[in-house]
Amino acid sequence: MKLHELSPAKGSVKKSFRKGRGPGSGNGKTAGKGHKGQNARSGGGVRPGFEGGQMPLQRRIPKRGFNNIFATNYATINVAELERFEEGAVVCEETILGMGIIKNAKDGIKILGRGELSKALTVQATAFSASAKEKIEKAGGKAEVI
Repeated sequence: MKLHELSPAKGSVKKSFRKGRGPGSGNGKTAGKGHKGQNARSGGGVRPGFEGGQMPLQRRIPKRGFNNIFATNYATINVAELERFEEGAVVCEETILGMGIIKNAKDGIKILGRGELSKALTVQATAFSASAKEKIEKAGGKAEVI
């Protein structure tokens, strides 16, 4: 088989229909656009979502909630997930990302207190919950805010 011998499967390619090519074609003269009116014009038609002057759906539906663009969005990790690291290791943003515990650090990493920790680790993060800080220090480690 050579490159010039390749062809698409039978029936998979349909010949494009040429509009406005005379009365014999079955779609001549107005080319399927009817007579006059907005949709018959060049560049005619309405924008997406336009409902003929009726209040459009995107305006009929009530607004919900509030999105604070100034809020800090932390990537969260529980204390239990720090068990993967060896005793005495320094756990920072790069090591957490490198191990694949999180995919994106967002505005920083916050350590939460779910689970137990049995190893003494030096944990460097943007924020800690009170229970997480307590568990890290109880295991003999350090919780450093960066």
